Amino acid sequence: MVVAKKYVVVAPFVGDPKPNNFTIVEEELRTLEQNEFLAEALYISVDPYQRIKLGHTIPYDMIGGQIARNTAYFGLTDICKPSPGETVVVSGAAGAVGSHVGQIAKILGCRVIGFAGTDDKCQWLLNEVGYDHAANYKTVNIAEYLKQQAPSGIDCYFDNVGGELSSIIISQMNEFGRVAVCGAISGYNETDPEKRKGTFLQPYIVGKQLKIEGFLVNRYADRTTEGIRQNLQWVKDGKLKYREHIFNGFESTVTAFIGLFNGANTGKTIVKL
Repeated sequence: MVVAKKYVVVAPFVGDPKPNNFTIVEEELRTLEQNEFLAEALYISVDPYQRIKLGHTIPYDMIGGQIARNTAYFGLTDICKPSPGETVVVSGAAGAVGSHVGQIAKILGCRVIGFAGTDDKCQWLLNEVGYDHAANYKTVNIAEYLKQQAPSGIDCYFDNVGGELSSIIISQMNEFGRVAVCGAISGYNETDPEKRKGTFLQPYIVGKQLKIEGFLVNRYADRTTEGIRQNLQWVKDGKLKYREHIFNGFESTVTAFIGLFNGANTGKTIVKL
């Protein structure tokens, strides 16, 4: 008999996720059948998308899976399709996906500007990750900053956050600019409908003939190995760096998950079991 533990969401999220939204449940696993095997998890991933994708019927199991590097790789190369010399802007730049997007853009010969939520994260992006410019979106005048750092406009935008930050960035894009929409974490926990409204963007989209496309990485399921191999090669070549924000113990999973929404993490958040 094998007894496993799992997290179950027992109350709907209202605003930020809270510890009392979850409970730990033990369950006895059924006997394995022919051609089946039992795997032990050593690490688990927590990611912002789970906030809106966990389910709608209470209670439900907290499940998910992500390959952050593949999300960055395919979103940038297949949707934004940047060319050498172009300017790429990344929001949520110090997160698991954003930090890789910027590095891949640099590998492809682009100029990269990132936005993050603390000065320390910006220094990490500049000094270790290799961004050309990085700014704290909470303290900088975003429009003026972009005019200074991207005077010729923006060619590609990798959007992890949505909200007014994204509206300002999109307003400064060049003709035929490309936007890959990966997430909208700025609004996941917002309960005030007025604060979920953004600038009217259609004039920019039409006037500049922009391409804006949302995506989920499972669209590229049949190319998973391609993404893993390319990212792994860049890591081996020293061109792609990563940082892991590690929590210890299954019981810390909820703390790790909640931390995603208050800026506690830099890089990829994982839980070591």
